[in-house]
Amino acid sequence: MTSEKPDDDMSALAKGGRQNFFGFILRLVARLPFLFIAGRLYGPDALGRFASALVVVELVALVCAMGEKRGLAQRLADGEDSPPSNLVHDGMLLALVFSALAAAFFWFVPAPLFPSGDFTDLDRFIVLAIPGYALTEIVLAAQAYKYDIATTVRARAVVEPWTISIMAGAFYFWPSVSDSGLAMAYLASIYAGLATGMWSFYRSYGLPRDWRPHPVQMGRMTMRALPLATADAIEWGTRRVDIFILGLFAAPTAVGVYYIAQQVASLPQKLKTSFEPILGPVITKNLKTKNYEAIARQICQVGFWIVAMQAGIALALGVPGEAVMGLVGPEFVGGTGALAFLLVAEVVAATAVVSEAVLVYVARVRNLWISIATIAFQAVLTVILIQVMIRGGYGEAYKAAAAAIALMLALGTASLVKAVLLSKILGHAINTFRWPLVWAAAPAVLVGWLATRLPEWAELLVGIPAILGIYGFVIWKRGFGPEDRVLFRRNLDKDEPAET
Repeated sequence: MTSEKPDDDMSALAKGGRQNFFGFILRLVARLPFLFIAGRLYGPDALGRFASALVVVELVALVCAMGEKRGLAQRLADGEDSPPSNLVHDGMLLALVFSALAAAFFWFVPAPLFPSGDFTDLDRFIVLAIPGYALTEIVLAAQAYKYDIATTVRARAVVEPWTISIMAGAFYFWPSVSDSGLAMAYLASIYAGLATGMWSFYRSYGLPRDWRPHPVQMGRMTMRALPLATADAIEWGTRRVDIFILGLFAAPTAVGVYYIAQQVASLPQKLKTSFEPILGPVITKNLKTKNYEAIARQICQVGFWIVAMQAGIALALGVPGEAVMGLVGPEFVGGTGALAFLLVAEVVAATAVVSEAVLVYVARVRNLWISIATIAFQAVLTVILIQVMIRGGYGEAYKAAAAAIALMLALGTASLVKAVLLSKILGHAINTFRWPLVWAAAPAVLVGWLATRLPEWAELLVGIPAILGIYGFVIWKRGFGPEDRVLFRRNLDKDEPAET
């Protein structure tokens, strides 16, 4: 029996998904050394200070990218009367101007970066990451428009995490830099990733031709990009406002523990965010032809892929959570509860992310208001739950868990609202949940519980692969149909180019 050949769009999405799943594995392997080095060598206090600065730097950098992470695909698809390289350089110049101004401001006013007031002269150089981060977002979005996801994998999953891991270890043993080792390692990783992206970008697009920036055109571009840039910043901010608020009510040690839990939980998050670049070009193409049925099918398909993979990883990291957090250091075990809620939050957020991939084009303003409401709800709920823990006399670990619960509830609400809105606009239902997810999770939880009876080293070395194995077997047999297994078939088409 032969199965229907998948369309070109689904083939592109599947190829991007395969590359990004491989990138996730690479990122996981590279990120673990950094977490170990940061936890064991630098400790939770230094991590807390680093995390507080990172929140501001990456948020500002994302705003300075002016929504080009997703908006660039639409500008290129519109076929404006300008060479593609020129269009990308317009965005790069705009991002460079805004990010340079932001970096200068925070250099002279570092208090928002370091609310505790404890920082060194070298720590202030972390502001230089703002232009590097913003430019990297743009060049990787440009490559994604050409369906080149391999460059994103190289930059985000290989170069950046390995650079920060290696440099964090090296700087710790350099006496004059050791106090600022995490900030300096992060700065080095950002520009290493930028160099990787730039190399591929200029090979694909070449230098701009007869490029003359026009202030009036740049102003119009800025105004058009503001809603999308704000939505990007808010979506990202929902993953960081908890750290900021926690820093106001808890000690730096608690912030450091929560940061480690968030870094572990963010590993499965990369599975959904890395689909965004390939979703953009596919969606904009179908929007031009008003093929709403295809868009709804693709969103549901990709959404299920993401949820299925994230759920398995969440179980593998969450059930043996104490052992995972203990690997970073014994003082981080208290963050196990926060880790569990953060992992659930990433799973329930998948529907919002894939829905927003369309809403930013068809309902930009309404999507923005939903995003604003989401982060406001999260912020208020975080403060309320932390205050409940304080008045109940609970310790720092409970404050961290409260922040994670608020994030989980806010993202779950946003997923429901955005899916309903998108289904009304497209005229087709948006649903990424399937019952086989439950059937696969049940035996995986049982296997994980049995693994927690083992010594800690065996819990990690035996338990995690066992959880992934049983979950993967059930979801493959009971949850994945022929259209889902496209994700794991390399040769969909004889003409499909080889992955790099």
